[in-house]
Amino acid sequence: MRSTVIAALCSLLVVPVALPAQVATPRLDSIARRIVAAAKYATFVTVDAAGRPQVRTVQPRTPGADWMVWFATNPRTRKVQEVTRRASVALHYFDPVTESYVAITGRARVVRDRATRDAHWDPAWTAFYPDRDKGVVLIGVEAERIEVVSPRLGVDSDATTWRPQAFAPKPLVPKSKRDTMRSVPRHP
Repeated sequence: MRSTVIAALCSLLVVPVALPAQVATPRLDSIARRIVAAAKYATFVTVDAAGRPQVRTVQPRTPGADWMVWFATNPRTRKVQEVTRRASVALHYFDPVTESYVAITGRARVVRDRATRDAHWDPAWTAFYPDRDKGVVLIGVEAERIEVVSPRLGVDSDATTWRPQAFAPKPLVPKSKRDTMRSVPRHP
């Protein structure tokens, strides 16, 4: 009897926490793509030699089916040096209309060869890079994790921890083949 009373009293102390419904990965992918498409620019985050985050705005192409993200930059920028030194990066997209965001973490590489640059070139970049032979490189970001927050689109974070819902995109190229394609060394 006493254990029943204690169990009943303890049950009164436990407050149920409503967890957000986990959105299925294909739908989460679709919502993430909608948010990214609505954001013309993204915030690109690297880490400098002293371990400090470095943040800037970039104009990336729409991610491919494998969530590979490409953008152009001047080859003499600090972001090129930082990506070469440490490939771990982040991209952040924000859509003010739906008050939603997508955060991508992954590995970046600097691409200098003309054929790859031409394959991933966005015509919107031409005005900024008239010398496509020497005045531009591309940075490709291979997404490893994608976080999505969009209460208006039905993607809520955890009510207690605010941890966003996330997924890992499925690469189109097998891992063993991707590793041989890297142009920069892997860093922890």
